[in-house]
Parts: sequence; structure tokens; C-alpha cells
Amino acid sequence: MTTETCLANAELVLPTETIRGSILFRDGLIAEINEGRAVPAGAVDCGGDHVAPGLVELHTDNLERHLSPRPKVNWPHYAAIMAHDRELASTGITTVFDALRVGSNPSRGSYPKYAREVATEIMALRARGALKISHHLHLRAEICSETLTAELGEFDDSDRVGIVSLMDHTPGQRQFRDVSKLEVYYKGKHGFSQAEFEEYMAYLRGVSAQNGAAHTAATVSAAARFGATLASHDDTTTEHVAASKSHGASLAEFPTTEDAAQACRAEAIQVIMGAPNLVRGGSHSGNVSAQALAEQDCVDILSSDYIPSSLLLGGAQLGQLWGDMARGIATVTKNPAESAGLADRGALELGRRADVIRFDLAGTTPVLRAAYVQGAQVG
Repeated sequence: MTTETCLANAELVLPTETIRGSILFRDGLIAEINEGRAVPAGAVDCGGDHVAPGLVELHTDNLERHLSPRPKVNWPHYAAIMAHDRELASTGITTVFDALRVGSNPSRGSYPKYAREVATEIMALRARGALKISHHLHLRAEICSETLTAELGEFDDSDRVGIVSLMDHTPGQRQFRDVSKLEVYYKGKHGFSQAEFEEYMAYLRGVSAQNGAAHTAATVSAAARFGATLASHDDTTTEHVAASKSHGASLAEFPTTEDAAQACRAEAIQVIMGAPNLVRGGSHSGNVSAQALAEQDCVDILSSDYIPSSLLLGGAQLGQLWGDMARGIATVTKNPAESAGLADRGALELGRRADVIRFDLAGTTPVLRAAYVQGAQVG
């Protein structure tokens, strides 16, 4: 049976402009886009609210937060996955690449292996129709680990792995180039003494020296095998960017300096910045400001990172900063969708999936009114 929904008298956020008009969904796809304030019989009168594509999230730690809501607390996985799914739907995210870490250090009992098990559970829930939004996988490949190559080998091209990122948390470089900040973190979270901290840093540097090159090669190979987009993470120097380019990376997650972001722009590598960084007005870890990069035209995509509700807020904030709502919203819809190879969503265009959100602006803050996935309301 044909199903239709019409949202009328809305400010439609199209790929390059906003217009007042109406949009019709039919059988899960966008069937009509019309300009004007008319409200056809049976349509929803949006009263000037914005209607935009559903948000596309490429990197979020939110699932891990549900799986382990407190240190040493392991929550039932199915319940955690569904709670994560519904939280994202409630914020307007209609497509997510669930970030799962691959690479653990069993000899230290830290960061236990979990990715394959959770990926299988996500697929099982998806097959049962238990999830409201579209889920894909983002494998965060931890170069500084003992087991990365073996864990990557547990996945294949049937797993919907859309992104693989090169994560290198070796002390003294990238995100952890300031070891004093790392010291504060480990002593605060794990209660390390000075001797324990220094011993752990030596251990991590040894693991990196032993496995770094092989793990990098295995990650690049796995991304090609999955047909996934390869991303770098925490590029800090122009040398990091050059290495990312040589590996075939087309995305740079959270470059930490202006030099790195500008080098990405020169190499045609798309820059992902954290929406929380933008909304807060700066990085919580002392790295480059997302707003500063946006003002230099060095931000292509936003990620909600650790706060799902920041994604819509950040996209609208960029729209206001640039004086172009269509451009701002593209950083959380069209740009991330296309960067991950999803050509069927991310824009209000005929024939695309009817993954759509409706929101109002309370001053400068977006208020989500509704979210639709393939034409069905989910939030």
C-alpha cells in the first residue's frame, strides 16, 4: 500500500539554498518538492519550521557510553544498542556509523576486545527491525595495540563497514603529544602512581615500536578489502597529513592544529571537527578551535563525538556563522553522507531516501520537532 506524508509551509534546506515550500514522501522516498506557502489537504503545516535532511553521524563514542556507563560496568548489549539507537533518533540523527575500537592489549588487561561481538549484535537487531535508524560500522583501528591485525581479520565486506580510521595513541604524539596532560588523565582515572605511569608509558611506546608499521599496513589493507573510506585521526603536523595522503585517507578526523587542517585542505582531504568543540567555543583538550577552522574555510563535516545533540546544534551554528544555513546543514548531512559513499541520502532531492528532520529555532538554538527514516517518523 502506498504511504505518503507531506510537510508544507516549511523552510526547506536544499543542498545550496533554502526555500519556502513543501516536500512529499512516498513509499520511503522523496517524491515531490514544491515552492510556495500552500498547505495541501492532509499535509502537515510546518508554520515556517526548517525541514532538512536527516543528520549523518560518522564518528560517535555514544554507543560505548551505553555499553559501559561507568568504569567496570558492562551493560547488557542489546539494551545498550537500542538505547543508543533511540537517543540518536531523538536528536535528528537518521544514519550513524557506530564507532567500535579494534585493537586491545590483553597482556595488560586493558581495553578488552569487544568489536566483533557488538557488530554481530547490531546486525542481529537490524535484521529483526528493532532499530529506528540506519546503522553502519566505523572501525577505529588502534595502532598502538597488541591484537589489531587479528581483530581486523574477523570482519569482511558483509559487515557494512563504511569507515576505517587510523588511531595512534602512542604517548608523545598526535592527541597525546603533551605527555603531562596524559599523566593527569591516567593518574586521575586509574589512580596511577608516578612509577606506574612511567612504566605504562614505556609499555605503550614499546608496543608501538614493535607493531606500528605492521598495524598501519594492515589497517590500510582492511579498509580496501571492506570497500570502506579510510580516515586519519588527530593529525597534528604536515608530516602526519602527508602520511595520511600516502595511505589513501580521504577524511581527517579532528586535526589538532591549524597547520594540519590547512594541509588537509591543500591535499583535498575532508576535515571532520567535533560539534562539541564548536558549540563550547573551543577544544576541551586544548587543541585547535573548530570555530577558528570554520572561519578559515577548513571545516567540511561535523561529528557529535561524545554529545549526540550537538550535531544539529553545530550544523545550525555553522549556518549562522557563515550566513548560509544550507552550507551549515550540509556539514551534518550531505557532506558526511557523500564522504562515506552514501549517495542515496543526505540531501532533499527527488528520489533520495526520505530521511528528513523538522526543526524550529529558539533564538539560535534548534529544537527538533520530528525525524523521519524512509518516510516513517522515528523521533
